[in-house]
Amino acid sequence: MIKRALKQTFTLLNVDHVKLDSRWNYKNVISPYFRIYYIDAGAGEIWDASNKVRLEPGFLYIIPSFTLCNLICPDYLSQYFVQFFEESSDGISLFENNRSIAKVKATEMDILNFRRLLEINPGRGINRSDNPRVYEKNIFYKEYQELNNRQSMSTFTETHGILLQLVSRFLTQETFKQMDTQDVPAKILNVISYIQLNLHRDLSVAYLARRVNLHTDYFSRLFHQHTGERPVKYVHEKRIERAQYLMLTTQMTFAEIALQTGFDNVFYFSKIFKKITGMSPGNYRKQMDTGGF
Repeated sequence: MIKRALKQTFTLLNVDHVKLDSRWNYKNVISPYFRIYYIDAGAGEIWDASNKVRLEPGFLYIIPSFTLCNLICPDYLSQYFVQFFEESSDGISLFENNRSIAKVKATEMDILNFRRLLEINPGRGINRSDNPRVYEKNIFYKEYQELNNRQSMSTFTETHGILLQLVSRFLTQETFKQMDTQDVPAKILNVISYIQLNLHRDLSVAYLARRVNLHTDYFSRLFHQHTGERPVKYVHEKRIERAQYLMLTTQMTFAEIALQTGFDNVFYFSKIFKKITGMSPGNYRKQMDTGGF
């Protein structure tokens, strides 16, 4: 018998059917949640760090959380969209190795799923602005979470089931690269999970190696062999990803964010942040506040 348990759950943020024009033109958008689009008319584009994807009728598109992208509508675009948060029991995203835009041909069931989401979740559009810098605020996230808490068990369960169905459309060999955990040593999986859940703690290579009773050099080689990255680089990326989330959703100071993400001081935090994102935390937040993203 094959036993497989899904560690991820998804909770609704927004769902709506909208008609967009050339004002839907936003650069360097990075969000702490997932987006899925179904295009039923018009045309547009999404750019991520590596490619440009054309938005065209009859297709589904997914933008995983923390995927830097540009959103563009030259003239007219009609789309269904759903935005949702991912939670994981081990802190590892289902799309850990897939932080890029994916596209699949839509089916009749996909369209019915979007319509059903709208039917059982009325009034869950953004209802403020289509500018991510306007609606991506922690206070609004809390509002939508409270709406989820008020859902009946039937609606909550059906909503989660539909989100799972929509996400599953992108888990094909053509669109999804998955780490084969059967080939990854249990000690490395243990470390990956520990990192995700303890970003604020000591995550030096020596400490991580000791946790799994391995020599430091051997541990580092083994980690790189199965993740494609050195432990230090992996930890830095996860810490900065968490920092970006905190900057998007809270009013914490850089010193507070540095402490929450495990950096000894704000100067080292700023150095690593700029190394990974290409800009300082100050410039990053400034562009957020002025709508420059």
